[in-house]
Amino acid sequence: MLQIGIQAAVSGIVRGIEREVQSRARRAANELRNAELEVLRGQRSGRIYRVPYTRRRYQASAPGEPPASRTGTLRNSFRPRIESEKSGNRTTIRPSIVSDVAYAEILEDGSGKAAPRPMREPVLQQAFPRIEAIFREPYQKG
Repeated sequence: MLQIGIQAAVSGIVRGIEREVQSRARRAANELRNAELEVLRGQRSGRIYRVPYTRRRYQASAPGEPPASRTGTLRNSFRPRIESEKSGNRTTIRPSIVSDVAYAEILEDGSGKAAPRPMREPVLQQAFPRIEAIFREPYQKG
């Protein structure tokens, strides 16, 4: 009888920790999204182009800089995502951000004609200290 009570208590604690980890993963994914918004804003130092069909001009990114934002489509396309994988008693949770914009990977990796405009690494570097702090917070005891 005592063993059943202990098992129930342990199961309840494990479920609580799993919920808390899911919550922290959501917070971490939001930190990645916030860092992405920060990295993909501001002036760049590349060539200056004219906006098509207007007299306005904009400055593109130079090779090696994160992409410049002319329309905001790329910057606004990223969404937080949480992937989880269960293997036996172990659950792995990966917070991330994803974009449905087709040219995001081309900008990140470059192409035959265009040099890479990396954004993944600057986003991770900016978000990492806050994400680490999220997962280092003490867990609730029940």
